[in-house]
Amino acid sequence: MRNEGGATATSESRLARRRRLLGPNVPTFYDAPVHIVRGRGEWLWDRDGRRYLDCYNNVPHVGHCHPKVVEAIAKQAALLNTHTRYLHDGILDYVERLTELFEDPLSCAVLVCSGSEANDVALRMARAVTGKTGIIATDDTYHGNTELVSQLGSRVPPVGGYAPFVRRIPAPEGFRAGEADRFASSIRSAIGSLEADGHGVSALIVCPFFANEGFPAVDRGFLDAAARIVRDSGGLVIADEVQPGFGRLGSHFWGHARLGFRPDIATLGKPMANGHPVAAVVTDAGVMDAFRQRYRYFNTFGGNPVSVAAASATLDVIEEEGLVARAAETGAYALERLRDLSDRYPMLSGVRGSGLFFGADVTGPGGAPDRARASGLPDAMRRAGVLLNITGRHRNVLKIRPPMSIGRQGIDLLADTLDRVLAGAQ
Repeated sequence: MRNEGGATATSESRLARRRRLLGPNVPTFYDAPVHIVRGRGEWLWDRDGRRYLDCYNNVPHVGHCHPKVVEAIAKQAALLNTHTRYLHDGILDYVERLTELFEDPLSCAVLVCSGSEANDVALRMARAVTGKTGIIATDDTYHGNTELVSQLGSRVPPVGGYAPFVRRIPAPEGFRAGEADRFASSIRSAIGSLEADGHGVSALIVCPFFANEGFPAVDRGFLDAAARIVRDSGGLVIADEVQPGFGRLGSHFWGHARLGFRPDIATLGKPMANGHPVAAVVTDAGVMDAFRQRYRYFNTFGGNPVSVAAASATLDVIEEEGLVARAAETGAYALERLRDLSDRYPMLSGVRGSGLFFGADVTGPGGAPDRARASGLPDAMRRAGVLLNITGRHRNVLKIRPPMSIGRQGIDLLADTLDRVLAGAQ
């Protein structure tokens, strides 16, 4: 059986082995899965030596296998790795540095291993503070896969149906007048329903870029009324920064700053340590104290010395290489290239984004979402050597989210390849 995973194994036998060992329905992104064996910067190589431009993975935030992050992991792993029941300065130095990137009074953090855990802890924090259980999220979101957080998603409804303390409101669609007012009205209705059923509202949790909802174009101030309504009802506002955080949006270090509001709790994940499994929940001292009093929470691997070394090195690279400013500049150039394609190909519309998180709608006649046409583009691009994917309520939004190391040459390759693919899809 070992030979099945060796160099001579066929793709079919490897997939069969994967299904046998990992179970069915484990996604591989593409119809013909890519067998990646090496990465560097914005590039990935498969087992046959073919190179791909990575325009999708935000986990290697500062570039695949960045030497500074690799060195920090190796150096700390050779010295010490243990949990936070022992004292070590690394976690304190990192949390101090991290929270300086947030507005007052967000000044303390819990370190965990994944965005799912971070969001689960954030929801528990809100319940500890408010004494209420109700949670509000959008109806086309994704915040992770713990038992509690999975109640918020829409792609795979939970076994037994949604919990009675959850209200899912329509996600913003952008490009429409009065969208913020509609969103705030939905919040108000959800709170009324939760209060009528005896749950009350503990938290509104949103990605401030509405990434999985197709990142609709919403303006600064969009969440102001919604946040005010939640807080007036005694609830907290949680910003899920797993996708838009750490400068990806170019204009600001955090998605909530781009929209101009301050959350009560912020959650961080994937890009935090350039692929090393570490995540965080950032909040103020009052919320943290309530959480620590109500929950005896401990995470064996959260905040271990190797993880915080990787996270600290990632911040070093962001600062030293000026990646936030580069994201703004490169992202603006990417939008120019995409808008040029949109002018020439009617099937590509609604080009939008911020920094190195951008994309466009794939539409059919009359501008209707064209899921079938959109679903074929990632595989066509993969065959041409560029990796991207789709998202959104109708699964028709090109989602382009490359490592922050990408430059104009990479954007040109992306746009030129998409040009050829779109020409062939006409």
